[in-house]
Amino acid sequence: MSSRPLVGVIACRRDVEGHPAHVVTDKYLAALREYGLAPVILPVWENGDERDLLGHLDGLLLTGSHTNVAPERYGAELAPQNTRADHHRDAAAFGWIPAALDLGLPLFGICRGFQELNVAFGGSLHQAVQNVPGLDDHREPDVELALRYAPAHDVTILPGGRLAALAPEPASRVNSLHQQGIAELGMGLCAEAVAHDGLIEAISVRDAPGFSLAVQWHPEWRPREHPLYDALFEAFAGACRGYRAQQSILEEVEHAYG
Repeated sequence: MSSRPLVGVIACRRDVEGHPAHVVTDKYLAALREYGLAPVILPVWENGDERDLLGHLDGLLLTGSHTNVAPERYGAELAPQNTRADHHRDAAAFGWIPAALDLGLPLFGICRGFQELNVAFGGSLHQAVQNVPGLDDHREPDVELALRYAPAHDVTILPGGRLAALAPEPASRVNSLHQQGIAELGMGLCAEAVAHDGLIEAISVRDAPGFSLAVQWHPEWRPREHPLYDALFEAFAGACRGYRAQQSILEEVEHAYG
């Protein structure tokens, strides 16, 4: 068994050389390794055994993606700007989220993962934030990667929440690479941070016993260089180590008295 906590990383299903493939962008895997975690890529089949799969892990990461949650998942019609879907990932994510929370597994969502968590709790999304009156254009510029992931706007971290407890400052400047965003917050979720235009940028699960945070920005991009990104990954890694230690104790007790 790995000495590092095992973190499942949801894949996206895409065609590679004419074949369906399950892929994860390297930046997510590299960030987890940077913080002492062992990433395990999870394929997105539509009919998996969620509890059995997640029962072998110490954390779950829901990554960003170039695809979007299918709008029928939150009762909306497809908007013209919403051109990229991944129904296999939708099926996997909406099975894994409740199973992970039921197990008390540390859960970290990023961008699409943030939106998946909101929809899983009955929330809805703006499919094109740039067309919503009062909201800014949050899409990334068509420039080189370093500039694309550079801090783009401020977020205010709401006091008294889970993010505020680990954030080094009450406000931070973050990157912005998304077209979609939260329209209606899901029941059972708490807003943890908002952008300058009022768009929710971070959420948590209110009654979850452990780490359950998701953010709209991309903290996996050079996280050691950004205090808030660093704090997020440090907290997630600590939660995964704590979960692993707790499970080891339970297994020892069961072995001794079972």
